[in-house]
Order: sequence, then structure tokens, then C-alpha cells
Amino acid sequence: MAVLNITYNGLSADYPLDVEQNLTDRDVRRIAVEVVRSGGLRGLAIANLPERAFDDYVVDRFTTPQGGHRIYLRPKVPFGAS
Repeated sequence: MAVLNITYNGLSADYPLDVEQNLTDRDVRRIAVEVVRSGGLRGLAIANLPERAFDDYVVDRFTTPQGGHRIYLRPKVPFGAS
């Protein structure tokens, strides 16, 4: 079990993922598009979300102290850029 946190357009929401295998970054982005389009996230439902909406997003993965898995899909930030 993992939790996917999606940040889009200033909003952020968690979505529980029941996955057995490791997901690629591409898988995470595809799942996110499907979840947002379907209205699976409260407050973050966009039926006409473009297929490539998350192409430039960063995928971060963390293991919690309790052994759970968190996946964050977030926009790139300009910190450290010249």
C-alpha cells in the first residue's frame, strides 16, 4: 500500500494506491492523470486534464518510519536556479 500525493494548480490531495510492484515515474504520472480526470480526489477533479499535464513534474518517494510508502507528484521548484 502506498499513498500518492498530487499537487496541481496550488491544490494538493492524497490518493491511496494498492500496488504490489514498484511504479515507474511514468506509471505515477499516468495514474495521476486518470485519478484527477475521474474525480477520485476530493477538491481536485479536472475532467479535461491534458494527457501530459504531469510530464514536467517531479516524482519523490519516501518510506515512512512505520514502513509505509509515500509518493509525491509535484511541480519543479525554481530554488537554486540562476
